[in-house]
Amino acid sequence: MNDDWRYSDDKLKLRQQALTILLAKYGSELDSTRKSKYTSQSIYECAHDWVSQGNVNCNGITAYYEVYYAKSN
Repeated sequence: MNDDWRYSDDKLKLRQQALTILLAKYGSELDSTRKSKYTSQSIYECAHDWVSQGNVNCNGITAYYEVYYAKSN
């Protein structure tokens, strides 16, 4: 049993929502060579950090991703 608040049912649902939003927006973008423009690692790290910082919804997560994680490969 994990008592860490970041892994409660509510936080796991929030992480799932964050991943859904980020993957839909950034997960399929390709660069000019047809490679992924953004890394899966950056998307997953952003979702994890978003939840770990205590956010209670996903409002603003795409802006947060663009500022801190959206470095092209």
